[in-house]
Amino acid sequence: MTVQEVPTTTVGSMVRRWRTRRRLSQLDLALEAGVSARHLSFVETGRAAPSRAMVLRLAGVLDVPRRDQNRMLVAAGFAPAYAERPLEAPDMAAVQAGVARVLAAYDPYPCVVVNRAWDLVSANAGAGVLLAGVAPHLLERPNALRIALHPDGLAPRIRNLGQWRSHLVERLRREAAADDSGELAGLLDELAGYPGGYAPTDLGGVAVPLELVTPDGVELRFLSMVTTFGTALDLTAAELSIEAFLPADDATAAALG
Repeated sequence: MTVQEVPTTTVGSMVRRWRTRRRLSQLDLALEAGVSARHLSFVETGRAAPSRAMVLRLAGVLDVPRRDQNRMLVAAGFAPAYAERPLEAPDMAAVQAGVARVLAAYDPYPCVVVNRAWDLVSANAGAGVLLAGVAPHLLERPNALRIALHPDGLAPRIRNLGQWRSHLVERLRREAAADDSGELAGLLDELAGYPGGYAPTDLGGVAVPLELVTPDGVELRFLSMVTTFGTALDLTAAELSIEAFLPADDATAAALG
């Protein structure tokens, strides 16, 4: 039997990669973390093994997402700091209740909940206006970005598709650049292959609107607002995003009210 060798990532290389992403020199990071530049250099090159506290201190200064902080700790030989429970777990009852309250509060306006991979976790009744006419195959394992930009999804009904597509793809590109798993990069490549083109954002506007036409011809304009659990210690809760689509004009408010 042949044992396949799996390449490993060292904690030092992860610190260096995140430092580069944050555009910090070794000296900058060392000063902010309260360590010597020499010790930080040794950590990055593997000549020194950081303590658990040091890993978390550097990760905090670098604003490393919690999931990647876990990866850094494991690479350094320590147990992960943050648990990951299913949303349905009893310990997550307060999170479930909070999500349900937010969804109900925005109804009749559309509101959806997505995870880190943009999979649709939950939605309120008002979100039906966003899902109407979407092909069944996109709803089997619903992903919010596929639903929005796929030709069998919302794309044919989005009047400013190029602009909205540019907004979503750029948002995903930023997230993929900070994702070491490669999962978001795969989704980004998929979305880039969809038709629709791109259009510049009106920098004089307040926000990028979603201009949507319902299957029965009603024109709607939305502004989106994202809510997250800012103090969550569980990965599932920390990586949830609640996105509400609020009327951008009186006509949309009247049509949904």
